Amino acid sequence: MLSVHTIPAFNDNYLWLVHHTDSLDAYVVDPGCATSVIDYLATTQLNLVGILITHHHNDHTGGIKQLQQYFNHKLDVFGPSNERIDGLTIPLIVDSVSTINIPHLGETQVMAVPGHTLGHVAYYIDSKLFCGDTLFSGGCGRLFEGSPSQMLQSLKMLATLPDITQVFCAHEYTRANLDFAQHVTPNNQKLNEYAEKVDQLRSQNIPTIPSTIATEKAINPFLRCHLNETQVAISNHHNIANVDEIQTFTLLREWKNQF
Repeated sequence: MLSVHTIPAFNDNYLWLVHHTDSLDAYVVDPGCATSVIDYLATTQLNLVGILITHHHNDHTGGIKQLQQYFNHKLDVFGPSNERIDGLTIPLIVDSVSTINIPHLGETQVMAVPGHTLGHVAYYIDSKLFCGDTLFSGGCGRLFEGSPSQMLQSLKMLATLPDITQVFCAHEYTRANLDFAQHVTPNNQKLNEYAEKVDQLRSQNIPTIPSTIATEKAINPFLRCHLNETQVAISNHHNIANVDEIQTFTLLREWKNQF
């Protein structure tokens, strides 16, 4: 069984330290801050053996060099080959979904999820999804490089994972995302119930992550662009009739950018 430790970093980043429960050899996902990782490891018996990178943004990659120096350049660093990432030791070429065997972690599905960036990947291990800045709880990443069509297809692929899949995204954006989601679909009862739960967690400074695929399909408007409820909301907001799924997603993302 895979164990996941939460390492907060910067203002709202989460770095994920992962290992199997029968092993002390661990990987860290998207270490934007090396010091946060090193300090956390000092409180455990875990041994860092590698790094998993989802995309090239510095708040996800900025700690690679320092971590390699600290661990005598022995770390395996996995990441997408088609992004500008210094320090990869095992560049991954992923067209759609590839299954690889990562030492100490085992069978891992690496999924190409372009949208936030063109080479963005996600890692699916033991019913746990490490999706960087593609899928957030209640939202999705901004389209800095990819197209709305690419991001929609990426999200739809993630939505096909089993409902029990735990979603480990890289930021604590949940409450802000839910503010927008409740504005779009105020009558979604499951969304409103989830927002109450999130408020309780944040009032105690408890992370809202991980979420699950089941939860996101029920409350996240970006996974619900095929549904009449979301399409009607877009039609009313933009005064446009008969929008389809891709139009709904495109306009929803633009609306969120300005919200």
